[in-house]
Parts: sequence; C-alpha cells; structure tokens
Amino acid sequence: MAQSRQKSYADRRRKDLEFAVGDRVFLRVSPMRGDKRFKVRGKLSPRYVGPFEILERVGAVAYKLALPPRLAGVHNVFHVSNLRKYIRNATHVLEYEPVELREDMSYEEQPVCILDREVKKLRSRKIPYVKVQWSNHAAREATWELEESMQKEYPHLFESTS
Repeated sequence: MAQSRQKSYADRRRKDLEFAVGDRVFLRVSPMRGDKRFKVRGKLSPRYVGPFEILERVGAVAYKLALPPRLAGVHNVFHVSNLRKYIRNATHVLEYEPVELREDMSYEEQPVCILDREVKKLRSRKIPYVKVQWSNHAAREATWELEESMQKEYPHLFESTS
C-alpha cells in the first residue's frame, strides 16, 4: 500500500524524455577510478560531455549519436537516461582568431607589443621584465618575459620604446 502510494507521488513528477533527430544532447559520463579518458580525474572530472547531434532513434528509449573520432572506441547508441538536452546559449560560443598551422599542426607565436615594464629584486640583483602581448592572444593573456632575452630575439619591439 505505502509502496504504491510513493510510486504514484514519484510518477506525477516524472516525464518521459524524448528527443528529435537533429537535436543536440550532452552525454553523461561515469567518473571511474583511475580512468582519465576526458583528461581530468576524480571529483573535477566532467559529468557530461558534448554536445552531440542525435542521428536517429533506436527503439523506444535509445538514441544513436554522432560521436567525434576521439570517441571511436565508444558505442554510439545510448539510453535516454544518459542524455541531457543541450540548450543553445550564446555564452557557450567561443570566438577565435584564425591561425596558420604548419604541417605538424603547430603554429608560431610572435610578440605584438610591450605592454608594461617592471624591475624585480632578487637579493642584490635587479632583473628587468617586460609584459608582452602575443599574436593570436588577447591582452589579458600577456606574459612577463625577461627583457634581455626579448631584446636579443625581438629587437624591433624596443626601437619605439627607447
């Protein structure tokens, strides 16, 4: 009696999840001990990955997803309980600058300008540093570099500041 009453309470709030072909969903991943499939281990490992596009509905409660090549070893059909609807949000979109890649998939960083100069004291020595803004990066991602090494490698940056 009590069990059926509790079931009826739970069923009132329960809704069947359904997705359409073409919808995008997040996939629940189970954080297994020692598994580093998604690059982070333990409490900070992601609970959901994606979003992935639904290719087709397989049966009443399963969906086939379009998984990227890095997940080639994972079967691409999942139960609806492992999926969460992706709601498009403009803050999820990252803007990026196009980068010219070499054949080995690397690219060269060039300093754009010097933003600041600072002299740090280390015991009795004074070490000059410059804050450098790099190409393909925003000003907030500028790095502090040794002034001497930057002058040797990129003397053109110091011609206008002298």
